[in-house]
Amino acid sequence: MAKLIALTAAQLALPAPVTIGQTTISEAAPQSLTWVAPFDGQTKAVSAAVKAATGLTLPKPGKTTRTKDAMAIWWGPGQAMLINAAVTPDGAASADQTSAWVGLDLTGQDARLILQRLTPQDVRDAAMPVHATAKTLIGHMTASITRTGKDSYRLMVFRSMAATVVHELKRAMTHVAARSDL
Repeated sequence: MAKLIALTAAQLALPAPVTIGQTTISEAAPQSLTWVAPFDGQTKAVSAAVKAATGLTLPKPGKTTRTKDAMAIWWGPGQAMLINAAVTPDGAASADQTSAWVGLDLTGQDARLILQRLTPQDVRDAAMPVHATAKTLIGHMTASITRTGKDSYRLMVFRSMAATVVHELKRAMTHVAARSDL
């Protein structure tokens, strides 16, 4: 009988963290991802229910909210993605998205330069301060980019794009590292 091995969405493309130059890419495998979209007129009640259950409030556009172990990311107009905070509040549409998305952490002093090669999103400090988030593109892939620290970003793409995004990031990391060696 075949022995099945459970793998996260990115493990085939990124079995271990990769460092090229001054930047590292690693998988950010959340315990859970829950999409929440309050029905009309229910945003305050849903935000209060999410806060009571998880300590998180629903984020304002382009922002995140955080606790020690969980995060809520703005996911579009009237939507949020709850990371490590599985709750399905009354008054909202919600869906488990844990197996639908891949999370990657891009960290290091060249992280911004790498993203500038791959996304139309302005990732400079003034446009994207720490804890800001945007739904945008990485290459041709729909993505969420969240700035998690001075030199760190959480990237999320559909799981079917895991190998492609890892390939594109490694390529950009190699190019940026080569430039700094000149």
